[in-house]
Amino acid sequence: MSTTQLAVVTGGASGIGLACARHLMQRGDRVVVLDLPDSRLSPELERDGAQFVACDVLDEASVAAAATEVEDRFGAVSVLVNSAGIIQPRLAPEALEMTLWDRVVGVDLRGTYLTCVAFGSRMAARGRGVIVNVASIVGSRSAPLHVYAPAKAAVISLTRCLAVEWGRSGVRVNCVSPGYTKTPALQAAIDRGDRDPADLVASTALGRMVDPHEVACGVAFLASDAASAITGVDLPIDAGWLVGTSWNSYGGVPAARSAGSHEVS
Repeated sequence: MSTTQLAVVTGGASGIGLACARHLMQRGDRVVVLDLPDSRLSPELERDGAQFVACDVLDEASVAAAATEVEDRFGAVSVLVNSAGIIQPRLAPEALEMTLWDRVVGVDLRGTYLTCVAFGSRMAARGRGVIVNVASIVGSRSAPLHVYAPAKAAVISLTRCLAVEWGRSGVRVNCVSPGYTKTPALQAAIDRGDRDPADLVASTALGRMVDPHEVACGVAFLASDAASAITGVDLPIDAGWLVGTSWNSYGGVPAARSAGSHEVS
């Protein structure tokens, strides 16, 4: 892998985006973080030479300007990681205000689409590039998240559409679907009482939550030459949540068979 490869990570100031930016830099990529104007690079990323460009993915003009600025200042983008996103509290549909609905769809779906178009069209014109979108496991299951889950399901669908649209132009488009990942946003939800950690791990095959670094590893794989024949896929990184949930109808995920095995805490 060339050390001159340029990667752009939206939402790279925190959470999964930060983990992705860190991991891509560790493997030798140059990284530009796109995030809101009031965001800042982590001291670690700044020390290691990451760059920051202000961008509001809700704003089409802001995204277009950011794409132009990145390529004018730093060169052609080889990898785009779309990690910018917001979550929602659990609300009944009649209690879910449309202002929140519009914002979640705007950031999680529209923002992903706008950045894909702004950077992906340039990649297609050059005949080379990789896009990895960050979706969610709830995009593949029913959940009491009546805007976040549909928005992430749409990101998975968008990924598949763009994979075919740009495939013969040399651009691969994939997505990852993280499970319950130990990010500041999830921790805040736990602290508010919106999520119970015991519930989050009860249905996972591995009996634990996911670390942001583990998501970043999956993203880096899909963005690497090792995945050169992979496009249009949704890769769950969920500690086995998707495969474990249906076992609740049969008494739940089996307990560890030995004292040395991992137990749910």
